[in-house]
Amino acid sequence: MKIASLPKFEEETSNIQTREESHLPHDLSLPLVIDLDRTLITTDALHESLFFFLKRRAAAAWRIPFWILSGRAIVKSRLAVAVTDADVDTFPVNPDLVALAEREARLGRRVILATGADISIALKIQRRFPFFDEIIASADGRNMKGAEKAEEVAHRLPGGFIYAGDSSADLHVWRKASAAIFVGRSKSMEKKIETLTDLVAVLPSNALSFPTLRRGLRLHQWAKNALVFVPLILGGKAHDASAWLHAFAGFVALSLLASATYVLNDLWDLTEDRRHWSKKKRPFASGDLPIATGVALIAGGGTISLLLAVWAGPSCVVTLALYLAVSLAYSFQLKREPIVDLFVLASLFSMRLALGVVVTDVVFSPWLFVFSMFIFLSLSAAKRQTEITRMVAHGLEHTPGRGYHASDAPLVLALGVGSMIATVLILVIYLFEDAFPAGYYKHPQLLWSFPLVIFLWLGRVWLKCHRDELNDDPVAFALKDKVSLFYGATMATFFCAAALL
Repeated sequence: MKIASLPKFEEETSNIQTREESHLPHDLSLPLVIDLDRTLITTDALHESLFFFLKRRAAAAWRIPFWILSGRAIVKSRLAVAVTDADVDTFPVNPDLVALAEREARLGRRVILATGADISIALKIQRRFPFFDEIIASADGRNMKGAEKAEEVAHRLPGGFIYAGDSSADLHVWRKASAAIFVGRSKSMEKKIETLTDLVAVLPSNALSFPTLRRGLRLHQWAKNALVFVPLILGGKAHDASAWLHAFAGFVALSLLASATYVLNDLWDLTEDRRHWSKKKRPFASGDLPIATGVALIAGGGTISLLLAVWAGPSCVVTLALYLAVSLAYSFQLKREPIVDLFVLASLFSMRLALGVVVTDVVFSPWLFVFSMFIFLSLSAAKRQTEITRMVAHGLEHTPGRGYHASDAPLVLALGVGSMIATVLILVIYLFEDAFPAGYYKHPQLLWSFPLVIFLWLGRVWLKCHRDELNDDPVAFALKDKVSLFYGATMATFFCAAALL
């Protein structure tokens, strides 16, 4: 008998106390054997181990190629030493399969973990999920996957078993199983399983979709990279088609590189993000996107970015290389340094302007860059202030993955508001020293609207921050906030009027 999908177990909790029956159409004497990677957990233990090893034991990374030559089981064993119980406790899981296993264990069915992961990780999984009566895992040079796993499980359970798996490697085990549970969405895989054994349940896994990829790449953050076009517009080259083409190439190259660094940052901070009240919903932390997909996105985005930068010119390559270096330094260490992290974030924003200057070959404006540093310093402080406020609301003293304490809130607030006031002042100086004398505008007096609108918008950001109504990311807030969009449209209107009318 095939079950297309299992019932929602949480809807039946009220009935468990009175009567509980198995959802599997087989006698309770038949053990339930469960795979680990992308089955019980929605991630891959080997890929997790690799990132934890690189993060915590980077000095020994040169040994990895030699371990690979010694065999897959050896690699798993060596990398697994970097994985702690705390890491395993944050692995995202398939809630329906966990509920099923818990229910079957309560009813008296033996539940066994059979995984290709190293034995040390399997033991940590067993400590997290005590419903496992026994574990079968890679150890002593044996890679417990595919045919090897099938032979071992069949040897230990000669009376038959129900096996829950997710991939073609599990077909070897299903061939020897009495019944199958498939975790996935492939109809072709379901048909293959049905030719081997009784498919009793299908539990859909997370589907790879464009919205998920969009969140993983943080495409909404590409709005920040529109700063590349600002020097072109303010530098008097708004009618130069070649300048626009080079600016667009720089914009795409920077956006792809930034997305690649965002993905790397998310992979590097998996454990911290999974413990965070909001970041745990990110695609990689939640298991919606596999780590392998993240690595492919980093490689693909980085390669295309490099090709575009080479086309745009040597200055573009150098600027993007500097951006990458600072961004990696931020991801790996500097974001944990209070105050320094704010300066680095503001610098990364200003590098976007620098890229616009070099790819379009416009005159460098020091006041524009000083303005950029202060406005983005203020926005970065608003982001941190929001995180500190919510950290306190969640009863925490320290920000996960950051260097701030709850007591730092007044200091960050003062820095942010002070930078807001400085932003307005510097914008006024920029208008006097650069914008008006340049002669690019027919009615430059209309640009006086800019300091007013900037003050109103930053004031709104900090008001929302103070009321704890600000999104963790001010950019995401600005793109969705109707008042912010109105302010942006107002500035665009006055700029066009100043330049064209």
